[in-house]
Amino acid sequence: VVSGMSGAVMVLPRDGLKDDKGKPIHYDRIYYVGENDFYIPRDEQGKFKTYDSAGDNYDDTVKVMRGLIPTHVVFNGKAGSLTGEHAMKAKVGETVLIVHSQANRDTRPHLIGGHGDFVWEQGKFANPPAKDLETWFIRGGSAGAALYTFLQPGVYAYV
Repeated sequence: VVSGMSGAVMVLPRDGLKDDKGKPIHYDRIYYVGENDFYIPRDEQGKFKTYDSAGDNYDDTVKVMRGLIPTHVVFNGKAGSLTGEHAMKAKVGETVLIVHSQANRDTRPHLIGGHGDFVWEQGKFANPPAKDLETWFIRGGSAGAALYTFLQPGVYAYV
């Protein structure tokens, strides 16, 4: 997990998503964002170390991990994974469901230029969603989801 090996399984309700009043919600596409923390040991010169096998780094990685400050935090396993040709795209009028997981630390996703029309912070789709959140809270070791309808053209940054 501290080397980016994490993910999420979220089961959508058989009868579909519902709003806070129990009415059906439609979405056009779904995106998954896995927020990964890496705890990479450094050598005496401050450069990141490499190892011949995953087991060889155990002792050094545990020392870094105990500091509770990751050396890298990325989406979907690498820097820039949601930019350029890999950007999450939507057309004006489309409704997108974004599922976000974080295996280690609490996190607070935010869609710059938008918001969560409906948000399931705890990942329980059977619960009524929160509405109109600028930022939502995903607990470490958990996943949540936000639904947003894009009303204007432009670049929206997911942070």
